[in-house]
Parts: sequence; structure tokens; C-alpha cells
Amino acid sequence: MGKIANFVRSKGDPKVISTGPSSFGASDRMARNLGWFSLGLGALELLTPERVTRALGMEGQETLVRAYGAREIAAGVLSLSTEKGTGLWSRVAGDGLDIATLMGALHADNPKRGNVALALLMVGGITLLDFATAKEVSARHAPGNGSRRTYSDRTGYPKGIAASRGIGAATKLRKQLAAT
Repeated sequence: MGKIANFVRSKGDPKVISTGPSSFGASDRMARNLGWFSLGLGALELLTPERVTRALGMEGQETLVRAYGAREIAAGVLSLSTEKGTGLWSRVAGDGLDIATLMGALHADNPKRGNVALALLMVGGITLLDFATAKEVSARHAPGNGSRRTYSDRTGYPKGIAASRGIGAATKLRKQLAAT
């Protein structure tokens, strides 16, 4: 990592000798992966809703699929941002909508019923992954987690407050002597 970080630095910038542990945890990496998945799925639903509805025997629902695509893209963008918890929970809510919509297409006279059942199975698995990741990210990034830094033992004066008081008194004395 150090060589890559040094490659993009300007000539006068300090060099990175070594890097420390990442604050980017496994749940953050999974959130990023789910965000990219959302963007891809959302683009598919937004740009080719006819293919999706035809595969599921849901012709005539293209507008709904486009709306779900826009929702997926929004959730993906949030999952890739600093608001990854919000993005992941919106993915979980969206999964609920997807399941409800697919359940409506799981009727006996749908010739693509097998595809719908397979889609339900896949959405169910993704829902579990979304839920577990959202829960972990929320817990990991909750306010108040971790140790808070306290600076109560610091004064802001390099030599301490007592030495600074002496400097102030000496400066005041010098000014009085210079005025006379």
C-alpha cells in the first residue's frame, strides 16, 4: 500500500513508509460489495425491464420494475457512501417489496412460475445477507461505540500552565520596565 500511496503524492509531500491497520472492517467491505451489486441490478431493472418481466411472466409491470431499479441504484449509492447503514437498511426494505411482488407472480397460471420461485429463493438469500450486514454495520458505526478520546490531561501549553503563567508575568514586567 505504501508504494501506491507514494505514487500519487506530490514531490514535496511526506512519504508513506508503512500503513497501519485499516478501520475498514469486513462488514464495510460487504456493504461495498452489496452497493456495487445494487448498482448493477438497478441498472438492469432500469434499462431492460422488459427482459426482467418476460423472464418472470410479469409482462405489463415494466414501470414497476423501472421504479425498483431506481430504488436499487439509490440504495447502492448510499451503501457506497458514508451512509452505508441507511443504504443497507433500504436494501432490506426493498427486498421485502421484491418478495411481496414476486409472491404475487407465483400463481398457478403463470407459465414462468419456476423462474419466479428461483427468483424468490435468490432474493431470500440476499435478504439474509443484507440484514446481517446492515445489522453489523449499524452496530459497528453506532454513535458511542469504541473508546472516546479525552483530552482532559492536556492544556495546549507545551511547557504547562505554570510555566506559561511565569512567561505572562515576565512579559508584563518587561512592558512596565520598557514604559519607564
